[in-house]
Amino acid sequence: MSTFKSSVSVTHIGTATALLQIDNVTFLTDPFFAPSGTKWDLPIISLKVTQDPAIKPQDLPPIDAVLLSHEDHPDNLDEVGRQVLEGKKVFTTKDGAKNIGDKAIVTGMNAGDKATLVVNGKTFEIIATPAEHAPQGECIGFIVTSPDFGTTNGLPNAIYFSGDTIYNRDVANSLQGYHISLALLNLGRAAIPVGEPEPLAITMDGKQAAQLIKDANIEKIVPMHFEGWGHFSEGREEATKAFAEAGVSDKVFWLPRGDSKAFL
Repeated sequence: MSTFKSSVSVTHIGTATALLQIDNVTFLTDPFFAPSGTKWDLPIISLKVTQDPAIKPQDLPPIDAVLLSHEDHPDNLDEVGRQVLEGKKVFTTKDGAKNIGDKAIVTGMNAGDKATLVVNGKTFEIIATPAEHAPQGECIGFIVTSPDFGTTNGLPNAIYFSGDTIYNRDVANSLQGYHISLALLNLGRAAIPVGEPEPLAITMDGKQAAQLIKDANIEKIVPMHFEGWGHFSEGREEATKAFAEAGVSDKVFWLPRGDSKAFL
């Protein structure tokens, strides 16, 4: 077990959107706030959301930083989410930073890049991690660590947000050198109709997430991004079965939309 020295809680808002509260600092992940029934007709797929976000933008607490895995897909950043970004400190991809422009205080990152965030008397290191998502466009995940988190078995304690990605060795290897005390993992096996003969999976399923848990020795995970969309092809039931078969169920904490839980 980790010897994590800060308090950490998570509030699941919906899709890949969550509040990550670390002591007196609040992070927001992949801001999506469109109401149920909203639809987007994209070049290769139509997207439609069937669930309302658990928290409306006007009810959010003050946001100190935003971890935006990618800017170019509306199920991770919709028009309402773009309004939430305004004036905020945002960490995202290089292309995403260009597209957001000066409406926010944006740090554009490639996988492997590191940035420092100082807020409310706390200092964090933000590390961009690889993400293999759609064939075109950029996507990253994030490691968040701090000297205040302490260490476990000689490794700095850290929190991981996967962003939208499938499992691969680059993703797993990027977590080496840290003790991942808590991970927010985007699941759902989102798929797009470009593969032959099957649609192309562009986010993890339960089996892939279980492999990542084992490879990186992740202590606890919160699954996200597994319900409310037609292009998600694996829900909670199938993922739960995969976690059980892999023997990692004790590490998995399903957090219903709108619920908050203190993890560390």
